[in-house]
Amino acid sequence: MIIRDGTGALVTAHRDGNRLLVAAASRQARALGLDPGMPLTQARILVPGLDVRDADHDGDAAWLQRLALFAARRWTPRAALSGPDGLWFDLTGVAHLFGGEERMCERILAFCRRLGFAARIAVAGSLGAAHALARFSGRPLTLCPIGGEAQAITDFPLAALRLDAEVLDAGRRLGIGRVGELIAMPRGPLQRRFGSTLLTRLDQALGRIGEPFDPIVPEEPPEILLRFLEPIATPEAIAEALGEGMRRLVPLLEETGLGVRRLVLLCDRVDGDVQRAAIGTARATRDGAHLFRLMAPRIETLEPGFGLESLRLVAACVEPLESQPIETELGQPSGGDLAGLVDRLAVRLGRPRIYRLSALESDLPERSVARIDPLGQAANWPKWPRPARLVIPPEPVDFVMAEHPDGMPAHFKWRDRLYKIVAGDGPERVYGEWWRRAEEREAIRDYYAVEDDEGRRFWLFRKGDGETEATGDRSWHLHGVFG
Repeated sequence: MIIRDGTGALVTAHRDGNRLLVAAASRQARALGLDPGMPLTQARILVPGLDVRDADHDGDAAWLQRLALFAARRWTPRAALSGPDGLWFDLTGVAHLFGGEERMCERILAFCRRLGFAARIAVAGSLGAAHALARFSGRPLTLCPIGGEAQAITDFPLAALRLDAEVLDAGRRLGIGRVGELIAMPRGPLQRRFGSTLLTRLDQALGRIGEPFDPIVPEEPPEILLRFLEPIATPEAIAEALGEGMRRLVPLLEETGLGVRRLVLLCDRVDGDVQRAAIGTARATRDGAHLFRLMAPRIETLEPGFGLESLRLVAACVEPLESQPIETELGQPSGGDLAGLVDRLAVRLGRPRIYRLSALESDLPERSVARIDPLGQAANWPKWPRPARLVIPPEPVDFVMAEHPDGMPAHFKWRDRLYKIVAGDGPERVYGEWWRRAEEREAIRDYYAVEDDEGRRFWLFRKGDGETEATGDRSWHLHGVFG
């Protein structure tokens, strides 16, 4: 008996009745003889130390659905699911847009690699042949010439025809192991022995009969279109049309249970040009008045030219919105929701300038704070004192004088100004984060909170412990200002 090392071999398992079967196997596991459908107990006997994890069929199906929707929007409008582990793409009329079938397929393979997935693609004249070539050719990319499906799948096992387990078992009992053997046999006895299923799958693979193709249709975003009898050009008229569009969009969002995160205004000019304006919201909403207040300032950026003949409001990004804040007896919202204020500030200042600060788990002060979404949940701040304003990166200071090498500085010079220290507290020792950067393995900082003769308070640190040069060069830096 040869005992193989299972290091690197990974399989997922699922329950089928009272049995545990292998659902999927990694490349290393397949090289060791493990295939989907094998009993898990047998797989563990063949490969000691096998890494077994629970199969996530729902997660796999959701990912395939997302990829199919992406393909329908970016690659081809006809994309469909092909079982639990594949997709069908109809490349008719779209391959030339990507430089041909081969270049298009290479682009799709590169896209999958960037996502961290290994994929195989086969292009053929029938769905059945493409399915078989993608799964049994063993090559990342297979291009089958038109009319060459029979020759391409001749050496494949019967499983390449997408047959049920009962049909495959019956074929094995009769000694039929390859598709080529099936093609050479007379059809009459096959019809009587296996019924119509076997011959139907064979004819579908060879392109003799058609096969239903049920493409996934991406959901269109909620959209309102207004057409004008006469072109409009004044800001007042555009604002009036925008308000009417909002009044029509809100009921549409209510029917679908959605809220807007990104709203796009498209104005078609009489000369064919399209003027565009967009807004984003911090939280999903279908408050028409709020959306109108956000979009109204964008009207000034539009150039109507000789007039606008139509206006479209497109909810480009939406999220489920099940409930809305209720109003109190005084007509004011019951909660202290800041989403409206954040949206208005973002329109005036820009979304990147609206944020809040949150603490992070880090020993180094410059890594212990980060910008997060203004409505995000901030982490609790540490209890030890820290300056109100950090200087990032820390700035070096000169002419530092201390009573003894490890003591608190008596004065220092920062930005061409000399500061005399009258009080202080420290040191507070901080070590480098060796698990992040190798150069911080032995780094040490000693921090001092100091106050000068005019009441200004600073946060200084000295690099190194004074004993080992690897801990730091004993230079001084200013890292923050209190108050």
